[in-house]
Amino acid sequence: METGLGGRTVLITGGANGIGRATALAFAKEGAHVALLDHDAAALEEAASLIRELGVKAFTVKVDLSYAAGVRMGLDEALSKLDDGLDVLINNVGYGDPKPFEEITDEQWEKTFQINFMSAVRVTRHLLPVLRKKEKAAIVNNTSDLGRQPEAAPADYGAMKSALLSLTKSLARSEAPKIRVNAVAPGPIWSTFWSRPGGFAEGLSSIHKMPPRQAVDHEMKLRKLPLERLGEPEEVASIMVFLASDLASYVTSSVWGVDGGSIRSLI
Repeated sequence: METGLGGRTVLITGGANGIGRATALAFAKEGAHVALLDHDAAALEEAASLIRELGVKAFTVKVDLSYAAGVRMGLDEALSKLDDGLDVLINNVGYGDPKPFEEITDEQWEKTFQINFMSAVRVTRHLLPVLRKKEKAAIVNNTSDLGRQPEAAPADYGAMKSALLSLTKSLARSEAPKIRVNAVAPGPIWSTFWSRPGGFAEGLSSIHKMPPRQAVDHEMKLRKLPLERLGEPEEVASIMVFLASDLASYVTSSVWGVDGGSIRSLI
């Protein structure tokens, strides 16, 4: 099927690794040009090289999106490189450090708030005037199944993802009919978000007193995940591409679970 994404420009926050990188490559395979914002300079250039090999443009900006001035400087630099403006925004950057509730400090709550929620608020607010100039603009927010069905840990991460789901619904109404706004809600995805030092796997290892991968498998059993495995970044990326494409032209204000069946509710 034809996605209609050829020649369009997509900006992805947290685009150097994991779901962000897989999404960037998925858009590039559809002929879209991609701008990547991330704090990891080496991974940015590696991802950009792979994108350019697919015959499209790749733009990179090394930036810390955890504070307002960083967002502003990073987006201004990115926009200065985008001669054709912007068609699609993917709010993907995220942070998580699973701990029991009583061990989550005020500082961690603030960090989770700034990266997982306020980055999307600030990036979207900055880019809305640019997106409004396009005929088929779209925003896709990367949330989480924990925003729809919270677990005991991590409470801070789930709370911010719930807030991002609410923001998705608000923006879908305020920006209609010009801009479509949707969300994906991934379940456990085996990416650098889980496997990196200090990531979800190590956090669960501390909680369950098991080696990291064993702790992840144990957590999946506790959650009674129907597909009994972690997902892959590419499986989320394909839904990101669909929601941004012409194939989803009548889809807005929706939340698409890519979660192996983790959500049990009907709605």
